[in-house]
Amino acid sequence: MTNESTQTKLMTNWRWWLCSLLFVATTINYLDRQVLSLTYEEFIKPEFGWTDADYGTITSFFSIFYALCCLFAGKFIDWMGTKKGYLWSIGVWSAGACLHALCGYGSSLLTGSPDLAAATKIGSNAALAFSTTSVYLFLFCRGILALGESGNFPAAIKVTAEYNPKKDRAYSTSLFNAGASVGALAAPLCIPPLAKSLGWEWAFVVIGAFGFLWMFFWQFMYDKPEKSKHVNQAELDYIHQDDEAEAAAKVAEKEEKAIPFFKCFTYRQTWSFICGKLLTDGVWWFFLFWAPSYFQNQFGIKASEPLGQGLIFTLYAIVTVVSIFGGYLPKLFVEKRGMHPYSGRMLAMLIFAFLPLVALAAQPLGVQSPWWPAILIGIAAAGHQAWSANLFSTIGDMFPKSTIATITGVGATAGGFGSMVIQKVAGNMFDTAEAAGSAFQFMGFEGKPAGYFIMFCFCGIAYLISWVAMKLLVPKYSPIKV
Repeated sequence: MTNESTQTKLMTNWRWWLCSLLFVATTINYLDRQVLSLTYEEFIKPEFGWTDADYGTITSFFSIFYALCCLFAGKFIDWMGTKKGYLWSIGVWSAGACLHALCGYGSSLLTGSPDLAAATKIGSNAALAFSTTSVYLFLFCRGILALGESGNFPAAIKVTAEYNPKKDRAYSTSLFNAGASVGALAAPLCIPPLAKSLGWEWAFVVIGAFGFLWMFFWQFMYDKPEKSKHVNQAELDYIHQDDEAEAAAKVAEKEEKAIPFFKCFTYRQTWSFICGKLLTDGVWWFFLFWAPSYFQNQFGIKASEPLGQGLIFTLYAIVTVVSIFGGYLPKLFVEKRGMHPYSGRMLAMLIFAFLPLVALAAQPLGVQSPWWPAILIGIAAAGHQAWSANLFSTIGDMFPKSTIATITGVGATAGGFGSMVIQKVAGNMFDTAEAAGSAFQFMGFEGKPAGYFIMFCFCGIAYLISWVAMKLLVPKYSPIKV
C-alpha cells in the first residue's frame, strides 16, 4: 500500500462535515427567500390590500439591494474572518426573515387600525395608509434579509477554499450549492402548509429560526483547519497539498496589473458580460417570485393546496435535474470536439438560450392543463441556470485574475438592476391588465392572462437577445492584456 493511500485511509474527513453545514445554510437561504412568494397571493395580499404593483415594488427592491450588497459582502467576510463573518451573515438574514412576522403588528401600531377591515370602515384614506405602511415595513425587512443573504456565497466559497485542495473545490462547491435546489424544492412542501395551519407570520418565524439553530452548530464545529481539533495532520497535509503552487501563483498575481475600476468600462468584454446579466437575471427572479401567484391567478390553484404544491415542486425538480448538464456541455465540446474553451462555452450558451423559448407555449398550452406551464417554465428556468453557470466562466476566459472579482460585482449589479425593472414592470402591468379586463388583449388572451403571456414572451427571447449582443461585442476569443 502506498504512503498516499495510507494517508487517505487514516486521515479525518472533517471538511465534508463542514461542507454539509454549508449545504444546510444554502438550503435555509433559499427557504427564507421564498416564504414571501409562497404566502403573498393567498395570505398577505388580502390581509393588507396589496396590489401586484406593491408586490412588484418589494421584489424589485430586494433584487437591486441584494445585488448592491454583493459588491461589499466578500470584503466584509474577509475583514471579519470566516467564522464571525458567516455568523453575522446568517444571523442578520434570519433576524430579517423573522421580522416579517411583525409587519402586521407594526402596521396596526403606526396607523392606529387593528387590520385592513377596520381601516376600511374608517375610510379609504385610512385603508390606503394601512396598506402603504405594511409595504414599507416589508421593504425594510426585505432589505435586512438581502443584506444578510449577500454574505452566504462569499463565506461558503471561502470555507471551501480553506478546507479543500484545488482538485476538490469544484466538487465541494457543487455539493453545497445543491442546497439552493433543495431549498427551492422543499419550500412549496413546507411553507404553504405552515402558513395555512399556523398563520403566515409563523411561516416566516419557523423558517427564519432554522438559521439561528444553524449558528449554534457553526459556532462549535468551525475553526480554521490548523486550529481545529477535528482535523488530524493527515487531513491537514491533504488540504494544503497546493500550498507551494498557490504561493507561486500569488507572486505572479501580484506582478499582474489590476485594471482600474472605471477603465473596466472601456472594454467591450465588460459590456458583453453586462449584456449577458442585464436581460437574463430578472427572468430567473420573475419565475421565482411570481410562479405561485401565476398558478393561483390563472388556474385558481392555491400554493397551500396539494396540487399547487405539486406544480411548484415539479417546476423546480425540472430545474434541478436539467441544469446539472449546464457545466458538462462545454466540457464535452472541448474534450470531444477539440474546441477552444471560450468557443465551446459560447456554443453551449447559444444552445441553452433556446431552452427558454418553450415559455412561449406555457400560456397557450395552459388552456389544456396547468401541468404544461409548470413543465415548460421549469425547462425555461433550467435553461437560465445552465446559461448563468457558463456566463460566469466567460469572465475567467477574458479578464486577468486580478480583475475577475470586480467584473463579477459589476455584472451582479447589472443583473440586479435588470431584475428590479422586470419585477416592477410585471407588477404594474398585471394591475393594469386586471383593471382593463377584456380591453387588455394579447395573442388571443385578455386581462391578467394576457399580461402573463407578455412576460413569458420576454422571458423566452431574452437569452437569444443577450447572446447576440455578447457576440456582436466580442465576436471571437479576445482576452484582455494589461
